[in-house]
Amino acid sequence: MRVVIQRVSKASVTIEENVVEKVGPGFMLLVAFNDEDTDADLDFAVRKIVNMRIFEDDQAKMNLSINDVKGAILSVSQFTLFASTKKGNRPSFTKSGNPELASKLYDQFNAKLRATGIEVQTGQFGADMQVELVNDGPVTIVLDTQNKE
Repeated sequence: MRVVIQRVSKASVTIEENVVEKVGPGFMLLVAFNDEDTDADLDFAVRKIVNMRIFEDDQAKMNLSINDVKGAILSVSQFTLFASTKKGNRPSFTKSGNPELASKLYDQFNAKLRATGIEVQTGQFGADMQVELVNDGPVTIVLDTQNKE
């Protein structure tokens, strides 16, 4: 499982020229799954995301979590995070999860995030989406559950 975590002042998803979801300050998550991901990977990612201290405190130090700032999450599925660019100029997506399994994991992941009490909005799995965000900082963190260092 790979997640790109971006601290945002706002983010939105548009499908067919209609804004379907938007959030104010919080996180924009780009989320991808592979066929090896388990419930333990989901739990690890959720724990890391909700406890990650990347919001500034009153001394301008990154010391606050999304819960501390009462932020929201916009979660968007993005299978291209597992792209392999080793050969040629056309990326390979063979390491991306089977869409049926990935869709199920995406739903479970978002449900686990919601269970923490954080507001979670989502894109539409498999849809052609336009994503807009204002990256605050900028702060961008990549989380890979297979690389837990």
